[in-house]
Amino acid sequence: MCGIVGYIGNKKATEVLINGLEKLEYRGYDSAGIAIYNQGKVEIKKFKGRLAVLEEHVQENPVEGTLGIGHTRWATHGAPSDINSHPHSNTSGDIVVVHNGIIENYMELKEELEEKGYQFRSETDTEVIAHLLDHLYTGDIVETVREVLTRLNGSYALGVISTKEPHKLIGVRKDSPLIVGLGEGENFIASDVPAILKHTRKVYFLEDNELAILERDKVTILDKKGNSVKKESFTVNWDVSAAEKGGYRHFMIKEIHEQPKGLRDTMTSRLMEEKDQVILDKIKLDKKTLENINRIVIVACGTAYHAGLVGKYVIERFARIPVETEVASEFRYKNPIIDQHSLVIVISQSGETADTLAALRLAKKKGARIMAITNVVGSSVAREADDLLYTWAGPEIAVASTKAYSTQLICMYMIALHIALQLDKITVEFFKKVKDALRKTPQMVEEILDNTHDIQRFADHHFNVQNTFFLGRGLDYYTALEGSLKLKEISYIHSEAYPAGELKHGTIALIEEGTLVVALATQRELYEKLLSNIKEVKARGAHVLAIAQGDKKDIEKVADEVFYIPEAIDEISPITTVIILQLMAYYISVARGCDVDKPRNLAKSVTVE
Repeated sequence: MCGIVGYIGNKKATEVLINGLEKLEYRGYDSAGIAIYNQGKVEIKKFKGRLAVLEEHVQENPVEGTLGIGHTRWATHGAPSDINSHPHSNTSGDIVVVHNGIIENYMELKEELEEKGYQFRSETDTEVIAHLLDHLYTGDIVETVREVLTRLNGSYALGVISTKEPHKLIGVRKDSPLIVGLGEGENFIASDVPAILKHTRKVYFLEDNELAILERDKVTILDKKGNSVKKESFTVNWDVSAAEKGGYRHFMIKEIHEQPKGLRDTMTSRLMEEKDQVILDKIKLDKKTLENINRIVIVACGTAYHAGLVGKYVIERFARIPVETEVASEFRYKNPIIDQHSLVIVISQSGETADTLAALRLAKKKGARIMAITNVVGSSVAREADDLLYTWAGPEIAVASTKAYSTQLICMYMIALHIALQLDKITVEFFKKVKDALRKTPQMVEEILDNTHDIQRFADHHFNVQNTFFLGRGLDYYTALEGSLKLKEISYIHSEAYPAGELKHGTIALIEEGTLVVALATQRELYEKLLSNIKEVKARGAHVLAIAQGDKKDIEKVADEVFYIPEAIDEISPITTVIILQLMAYYISVARGCDVDKPRNLAKSVTVE
């Protein structure tokens, strides 16, 4: 979950690294550091806190040099501190490492190295790598790195430089993302594309166990056995401005407002007005293939898991195939019952989520067909799946996911409709009804985004609440889960979501005078049931905010406040309802003075267990 940048070329490395780390701070912001080769030695500058602390220091104390590595940290081993910050070096300081991931056998290696006289300054697993490189150094830094890798268990992306061979920058990955940027007279490594987009659009995506040797004028890629690998470069086609705030106060509110475009882009060429079918890119899920599938399992984490719950609902509703939605960290350890007759759909914004990627690999070993939904071109999930559907949301920088979620929902609807059509489970008329409704969602989202004053006013009145409960039935329950997650992760308000029908089975004991309850009531067939639930919490003193379809004005008789979504068929309500919940969470967080884009203890891409 940490961010890595490395540079070798003719420019001032400090400027390149700091600029790159600014674009990666969403991956971790407990501390930041750089290491620059300069006149025969490596200078390391690293500090606890946000990148701004490091940036201020190097402005006052410039570090010269054209080779360097940088790191922004999300702490795993050792609390955030100057000492535990990366980069880490061997005792003499002539081998320096940055690391994203977890070395599972670091204690064993540490004890072995301590017996040989090595002294450790930090609590990190990464310092073990630096001392092990020193211990095993053969006179060839590349061969030494390869030897060290045979001793490491766990996940890692590494950047390594050494005064012994200052014309080389080494990058290597295993279960943690790392790309190589290709320039003219300069080359880069980074955890993600935005870090180097200012300098180049041409990149290599490293595969697991590949090692990159960067020099100013060339890049060599080796496989696990040390053989040279020929790789095709990928040209990034989105603009630098897509990863900038563009005048918005925070990335999160910018990304909320980018959702109409993301929805349109994700549907374009796939859900066309004139065609009575879904065009799922190159996915070959034809009738014969689908008839061989007896169950579908959707696997994801966090927000993507909530998209999977909606996916389960609509696939079962439309296609009448049994679907399970599993949290990836649970799925991978339960010896799941899947085989060649299973379709496993994995969902990951980054395409590098550690648990989701491990679940994908497990399912593949068991013979399942794998479909991936991801937002990042060339990511590990994208490369390893049998079938692939991209969400065209554009880069998402804020830690709290918004536009990735709504575009994941669109993908789930398209998959459900495609399967249902192939298996003759729905009529063309029903398909057209849902398709037309989906095609109108960008406009409906724009309508909500053009009228946020009431949501802001609500946030200003309720930002000091201590506990919030989200209630819903059917699809509304799944949306409630996502709304609750958004609120708790960026505002730090305790928040829980429950199926409204479960109120009387314990939850209602927590309702007291002034408790804020957000009641989702967009499902017409369950509307009267939900009104009864609102009355139940109102009778215990709750303050109720309801969200309903635009034609259900009678809800104002039972709720204290109401927000309306544009009227549409029930099945697509999660797409519009969640926009209101995202905005509510955002404005409450702003009112509380929280760091919206970088909430405490969190990072964007969860690349460790």
